[in-house]
Amino acid sequence: MEQIDIVGSDLRLVEHVTGRMTKGRAAAMGAASGAWFGLFIGLLVGLFTTGGAWLGLILGGILIGALWGAIFGFVGHAATGGQRDFSSTRSLAAARYDVIVRGGHADHARGILQREGLSGTA
Repeated sequence: MEQIDIVGSDLRLVEHVTGRMTKGRAAAMGAASGAWFGLFIGLLVGLFTTGGAWLGLILGGILIGALWGAIFGFVGHAATGGQRDFSSTRSLAAARYDVIVRGGHADHARGILQREGLSGTA
């Protein structure tokens, strides 16, 4: 495996639409990410706290993070003015992939490709 490189040519960005983005959904997604950040901050501050106060720090961090995340998510989506009212995932895709094998292992790699029913030139 250390002798193999896979090179993609003619790269393009592929955006897959996953659903409609509303202000409420943007606020909910912001609240969820804010809650995770608040949990992290609460745990971090809680490491330096003695007694049972650490639980309050964690819960407070989650609540404050969710609140601010919801506000920023709502305002951020509202600021687009409907220009981007969908949610999506992005990935890179290549039109062609080349497999480069170094170190004299090309014959072994070619045999594996033929055994798996894949054709290629090497």
